Amino acid sequence: MQFIIDHYNYWLVIILMMAGFYTVISRSNLIKKIAGLSIFQVSVFMLYISIGHVKDGAAPIIESDVTVYSNPLPHVLILTAIVVGVATTALGLALVVRIKEAYGTIEEDDIHKQDQSL
Repeated sequence: MQFIIDHYNYWLVIILMMAGFYTVISRSNLIKKIAGLSIFQVSVFMLYISIGHVKDGAAPIIESDVTVYSNPLPHVLILTAIVVGVATTALGLALVVRIKEAYGTIEEDDIHKQDQSL
């Protein structure tokens, strides 16, 4: 039981990842799929941030009384990934708007039916 409590951040990542994945594969609404991908992305961000944490670590500035340093690279990479994730989500939503204009629906099943009838 102590193992589960000590690694709660990994359990939270797993729960969010599975919730996002389930949303993507179980829903036919395109906006819900994009929301599921965003949830999945957040779980990956949380994983990298939790891995990058060093207990009692200080910023990598050389001082005489500091012996344990924390690597800032994972956090910087996640900031970049957040920007890319927001841009990707915006692009996906813009595509959904265009699909709605072209097909009149954002349900994946209805779009496939309309494509097959052409």
